[in-house]
Amino acid sequence: MISKTYSEQIYAGVLGKIIGVYMGRPVEGWSYENIVNEFGKIENYVAEHNGFPLIVPDDDISGTFVFYRALEDNGYPKDVTADQIGQTWLNYIIEDKTILWWGGLARSTEHSAYLRLKQGVKPPYSGSFEYNGQSIAEAIGSQIFIDTWAMSNPGNPERAAKMAREAAIVSHAGIAVEAAVYLAAIEALAFDIKDVDELLRSARKYVQGEYGKKLLKLVDDVVEQCSRASDWRQVRDWIQENHGYHLYPGNCPMVPNHLAVIMALKMAGDDFQESISIATSAGWDTDCNAGNVGCLNGIRLGLDAINHGVDLRGPVADRMLVVSSDGGSCISDAVQESRKIIKAASALAGEAAELPENRFAFEYRGSTQGFMLHPEPIHVQAATEVKNAWEEKGEAGLQITYKNLGRGAKASASVATFVDPAPKAKAGTSYFEVYASPSIYSGQTVHMTVKCFEVENPDLKLFIDYYDQNDRISTIEGDTIRLEPGLNEIAWKVPDTTGRSIYRLGIRLNSDHMLNGSVVIKSLDWKGSPELFHMGKANELTPGISPFVTRTQWLSAFMTSVKHYGPDYLATISLSHPEENGVMTIGTTDWDDYSIETKLQFVHGNCAGVVARSKGHRRYYAAVFRDNKAEIIKRFDRDVISLAATAFPTTDDMTHEVKLEVKGNRLTMFIDGEQKVACTDDTFANGAAGFMVDEGAIVAEGLTVKGV
Repeated sequence: MISKTYSEQIYAGVLGKIIGVYMGRPVEGWSYENIVNEFGKIENYVAEHNGFPLIVPDDDISGTFVFYRALEDNGYPKDVTADQIGQTWLNYIIEDKTILWWGGLARSTEHSAYLRLKQGVKPPYSGSFEYNGQSIAEAIGSQIFIDTWAMSNPGNPERAAKMAREAAIVSHAGIAVEAAVYLAAIEALAFDIKDVDELLRSARKYVQGEYGKKLLKLVDDVVEQCSRASDWRQVRDWIQENHGYHLYPGNCPMVPNHLAVIMALKMAGDDFQESISIATSAGWDTDCNAGNVGCLNGIRLGLDAINHGVDLRGPVADRMLVVSSDGGSCISDAVQESRKIIKAASALAGEAAELPENRFAFEYRGSTQGFMLHPEPIHVQAATEVKNAWEEKGEAGLQITYKNLGRGAKASASVATFVDPAPKAKAGTSYFEVYASPSIYSGQTVHMTVKCFEVENPDLKLFIDYYDQNDRISTIEGDTIRLEPGLNEIAWKVPDTTGRSIYRLGIRLNSDHMLNGSVVIKSLDWKGSPELFHMGKANELTPGISPFVTRTQWLSAFMTSVKHYGPDYLATISLSHPEENGVMTIGTTDWDDYSIETKLQFVHGNCAGVVARSKGHRRYYAAVFRDNKAEIIKRFDRDVISLAATAFPTTDDMTHEVKLEVKGNRLTMFIDGEQKVACTDDTFANGAAGFMVDEGAIVAEGLTVKGV
């Protein structure tokens, strides 16, 4: 079984990727001289030193863990095509917002490729010299996104290389494609081969043509330099002299960065920390190089190598942001992303993946899945540590240890379910903004299993932190639950926040007398559509709102590809889009059977309505008004398919109560409380809810999502 043989290596690869990115990210864009002058050598995280949070959105992470969804979204084809991957780009990327560096046509490689795809240009032309120029097509990007293609094919370098090639030609050409293929083959081989020289040799046969020969000559040259050098900086100086940025056109060429990756692998030996330290300290594209090196050495060397030396895992706590139009999946962690890769790898191998059913199961050694000590005042916080229970208890789970728990002190741990707004970028360092929807909503039910080892145990309360009407964080606690020795099964319905975003889900331990000890969270989950999630009018969500308020905290919970949008002070939300397919969604891919309802003013446009079961912004159902019809449509990549329709006069400024109910394969559209259109379709089983508009504008008053 893939999941048994390679599971921990995949997790170590994911963990190595994000650790490398977080180490390299704060100095991305810095010159080598500035890095040396400021730090000498970077051997740990420097984000705080540079005024940034450690966990930030990054294209290396988002692109890597989004683009390979072409496998899942197309039924895990072994022969996935560049065109399918290109459509996945269009589905999950929101123009000028998510995943990419939006530097402009013929300036940013991925932005250029996105624009070509949007124009209908298919791969390989979308990434070609012909359309984008050689300097753009041979930039680094194809390499930084390949890790998931390799991890989806553990021990199968041939298929990993083939998939990496299809992925690379969406946006790149020439030597950039061959470098991506070469690194993907190395990573797939690393599941079974540990020797770096053998990996470099064995992967050679997967590169092709004149650009492949050119790449291998460069690899041979840098390997020879590594064999001669006594210090990695000597190799770095050779790369700079012979292949520095000044010798290549474009702003981020592939060649020096690929050579930096090979240098870090060769010169660090089997020292994980040293490898990402070299990749970061050498300069050039630091987060990309350290991310690739970290993933490869995570696979090759495993968790023990990551755990050796300074604590690189504790500060990260598995946390990662996967920013795409699938906003409810943004708040993620290395365990959840590893499961998705294992599921893909198993499907490609013709096997069923054996995976935990619960969102949080903490199944890997040292995993905490984003849970950390809750930010309580130090004199109040009685929890001393949040860690995986394997080491101390000999079983998986999240261990919360408390000391001097009693009246006036509480032990609290929590996990993020939404994000803070992005801080402003420090001059000289790039920054990607955070776009997300919450991962949990009012009306959902949290199920948790807690194991207690002590004879006498504390009480437990679940709680949420949420953004209140003043955009400040407020807390709602659940009822007190008495914990007994052994297993405790707990269910808690998430309370109503009147449509405002839930920021954290927490676990709080209390006692009326002094206790020391620990509890272990064996599993924690919430699934399915909310029983009832309701957003009222804008003046209820933000009291005193005026026409001049254009952004609010509650509005940031929506993922929107609509060009112009904002709170409407007389209703709730206004949307205006000058092109086809402007979409705004909220929710997660866990939402399955539900109805979405709103009072919709069709101001003017070609087509507009409400959306259900959206996974991305080009795959969804919608109940719409268009061409004097009330209609249920299905958007599937390029295609807009009418599933059912009835005559209905469509006039400017008309206002109607509109509801779309999705239950199993049955889709039903209601207008002003009456059923108007119904049909069946099996394409989409779950996904987020929201609005869509083609070349026009709508105003929505209220939004209600109700599980059915």
